[in-house]
Amino acid sequence: MDWLNYHHLLYFWTVAKEGSISAACQKLHLAQPTISGQLKKLEEAVGQNLYDRVGRGLVLTDAGRTVYRYADEIFSIGEELKEALKGRPTDRPLHLTVGVPDSLPKMIAYRLIEPAFRLEEKVHVECREGKIQDLLGELATHAVDVVLSDMQAASFVSVRAFNHFLGESGTTFFAAPELAQRISSVKFPECLHGNPMLLPCGAATLRRTIDHWFYSNEIRPEVVGDFEDTALMKVFAQAEHGVIPAPTVVEEEVCYQYGLEVVGRAPEIVERFYAITVQRRNKHPAVVALSEAARSELFG
Repeated sequence: MDWLNYHHLLYFWTVAKEGSISAACQKLHLAQPTISGQLKKLEEAVGQNLYDRVGRGLVLTDAGRTVYRYADEIFSIGEELKEALKGRPTDRPLHLTVGVPDSLPKMIAYRLIEPAFRLEEKVHVECREGKIQDLLGELATHAVDVVLSDMQAASFVSVRAFNHFLGESGTTFFAAPELAQRISSVKFPECLHGNPMLLPCGAATLRRTIDHWFYSNEIRPEVVGDFEDTALMKVFAQAEHGVIPAPTVVEEEVCYQYGLEVVGRAPEIVERFYAITVQRRNKHPAVVALSEAARSELFG
């Protein structure tokens, strides 16, 4: 695609926004063959089908949804430009789209994202959860501004991304009060041996580190559950189903929110956290704010 005809993009955007070609014709005061022809030229320019025909209607393809999202941003900014040139104030908030992998503890995600709401200008935050590989794919297409992760963007992933180190934390083990009291007669970490344990899934970076730590300390807990969702894991711990690990930096929040008690701390089990972007140097004001807050407040 060498260049983009913005008239074609406008017709496409209007059709998608109005819901049909006929409605777009009324909006644009153009004949149906004209709009249909322009849509066809846009598809030829981008090299992909933007619509699928379903019955007598049109449904956006995945490529169509991507084009629509960018077109919506382009023409919304155009309207804002006209208002600004007329001397009218605009209150369009800064938009921040954050990718949050399943493996990232929700309390860490909250503590990392929350500083964006403290900026003087209004910020609209959109959080997207999923697998790290999928989120990095969205980062490459600029569908997300930043991916927060407990692992670096691996070199084998075909995405040009930069890992911005935010900080690190040791690990604390927690349990419901009754279970914590029952195993406390033995010193930590030996008290974990043979007792029920709830852990992140095997693919998680933290899980591999913990498994190695267990092996090095000759500890064989009874792993009764594996979880992708660490928040769900904490709920099962709250119901006395086992001991769980979590970052020490959110120790107080875990105890308060889930009514758990500290069984012991393992500072040598280190979890590192990153803000992954497509820029070598962060420029988005909200990404800069959350990165600085992470280093000075959460991990400082």
